[in-house]
Amino acid sequence: MKKSFLIVLAALAASGCVPAAVVGGGAYAVSAGTSERGFGGTISDTQIQLGINRRWWDADADISKRLDLTVNEGRVLITGIARDSNQKMEASRLCWEVEGVQEVINEASVDSSMTAGSFAKDSWITTKLRTFLLFDGEIAGRNYTIDTINNVVYLMGYARNQQELDRVTNHASNIDGVERVVSYVRVGNEPVESPP
Repeated sequence: MKKSFLIVLAALAASGCVPAAVVGGGAYAVSAGTSERGFGGTISDTQIQLGINRRWWDADADISKRLDLTVNEGRVLITGIARDSNQKMEASRLCWEVEGVQEVINEASVDSSMTAGSFAKDSWITTKLRTFLLFDGEIAGRNYTIDTINNVVYLMGYARNQQELDRVTNHASNIDGVERVVSYVRVGNEPVESPP
C-alpha cells in the first residue's frame, strides 16, 4: 500500500502535478518510520526543521542557501559556510524561535575559501561513510545523520550502545581525507538535555 502510494506521488511529481517537497516529505516519513525512534519523534523533528527553514528564508534567504540543518530529537545541528559571523549568529537565534527546539549546535564555518572541489570531496566522504554504515551489520545506519564540511565529519543521531558509536566513528576516521570527526550522537537511553 505505502509503496504504491509513493509510486503514485512520484509519478505526479514528475508530471508537475504535485510539488516535489510533498514527495520528499512522504518518502522521508516512511523511511524514518523504520528508525529506532519511529514516526512520532521524526514528525516532530520534521516540523521543527520546516519551522526553522521558514524563519531562515523569511529573515535572509541566503542563510538557507549557505547553511545545512539537521534535527534529531529536538537537537539542531547547523553546518555549512556562513557569509559572516552575524549570519552565523542569526541562524542560531532563529532556531530558538521554533517550538520544540531543545538544543542548537552551530558548527557553521565563516569561510569563503570553499571551492567546487571542496564540496565534491565532502560529498564523496559523506557517501562513502553512508555506504560503510549500510553494509556494516553491527550498525543501525538509519539512526545516523552525516554532514561533512571542509573534511570534518559531523555525526548526529542515536547509537544503541557505545560499541556501535565507536564503530561508526572508526569508519569515519579511516576515510581518506577526513581530518576530524565530531559526534553529537546520543548513546542508549542517555537523556536529552533541556535548554538553559
